[in-house]
Amino acid sequence: MLLAFSWAIVLCFIGFQYLREKEYKSEFLNAQLQQYNRHLLETVEEGLPYEDYIVTYDKPFDELRISIIALPGAVVYDNTISLDSLDNHRGRPEVASALATGEGYNISRQSASDGREYFYSATRGERVIVRTAIPYSGTLNGLLEADWSFLVVMVSISFVMSVMAYFTTRKLGKDIERVNRYEAEQEKNRLKRQLTNNINHELKTPVASIQVCLETLLSGISLSEKKRQELIERCYTHNERLRRLLSDVSLITRMEDGSGLINRERVVINNIIKEIAEELEVMPEEERLTLHTDFCDEVAIEGNTSLIGSIFSNLTENAIAYSEGKNIYIILLENTDEQCHIRFEDDGKGVRSDQLPHLFERFYRVDKGRSRQKGGTGLGLAIVKHAVQFHGGTILVANRSSGGLRFDFTLRKHS
Repeated sequence: MLLAFSWAIVLCFIGFQYLREKEYKSEFLNAQLQQYNRHLLETVEEGLPYEDYIVTYDKPFDELRISIIALPGAVVYDNTISLDSLDNHRGRPEVASALATGEGYNISRQSASDGREYFYSATRGERVIVRTAIPYSGTLNGLLEADWSFLVVMVSISFVMSVMAYFTTRKLGKDIERVNRYEAEQEKNRLKRQLTNNINHELKTPVASIQVCLETLLSGISLSEKKRQELIERCYTHNERLRRLLSDVSLITRMEDGSGLINRERVVINNIIKEIAEELEVMPEEERLTLHTDFCDEVAIEGNTSLIGSIFSNLTENAIAYSEGKNIYIILLENTDEQCHIRFEDDGKGVRSDQLPHLFERFYRVDKGRSRQKGGTGLGLAIVKHAVQFHGGTILVANRSSGGLRFDFTLRKHS
């Protein structure tokens, strides 16, 4: 009876694993299409020649059908089917989902235009929706099909575990631990793939813009001096964004993979805050925020000067770029032999409560368009969180009742 119950649990797990793997593969396929959609969408909304981009740049899949749809539903571009034969697409499930949430996908739907069955993925922008579709074929079915070899392995492992459990239960704990490690490794790999995809997307955008500008400059087209200067400045801006992105990614990687190699020394936090104040003083008046500090004690910790500096500099840059406030407050709440507790605030507009849990996520942006205009990489607050954790602390963020954001964080005095 107990063995039958155990096998019922095992079969339920295998069925769940099967369904979860199919869902994961569909979401992973959609993530690849969404990445292409967003890049193409940025090209369209920046007024760049998107047809050249579609022809020139590699697509994630062969036979990729690409449609550009106005928000009311009219198809304004399709690389496969004549526009005359296309009706209003506003009611298509993936388009309706993109209009409602910003993105959507449909695993299997027959096209009303050519009768073929496609996997659809749609992404909404400010003015249009970009939709890509992959026709069903042996290759696509293979991508979406669950890995049966994995399921066979799981059945075999479960059978062996059942036989061994009949003789002894002491092995059960070790087997569960092994499965947990496997799940943890799968999740770790998934997060690494997600980070790689995000970095790839963030790199492609400035590179494509630089290439378009340089191709225009080198094409021999007669340009006014003003237009030529504008293209050069755009190249410089995107190059600076690339430099900052690579620097930030390098810093996060160093904290995650080489924390034991990062030097520690005596760091006086008061000196770092003084440097922040001096940097604010020399900023243009229209960008400058007034710094107010309440640091009555000298606070020294055993840490890394660069990482501690990155906490305060990134919080300051975030407040300058996005808060729309006038003041920054840095307050020492607690200073013991073990740790210090510091509060960093601005008096700006804050963010919506549903956005607060995501602020420390890599590449998360409250306002994507404005963040890119400001030159942000989307990694600043992620670096802050990693730097705090590297120093044995925690960090929390909340909206102030009077407006603005409040960051409370702790730093351990000794490693």
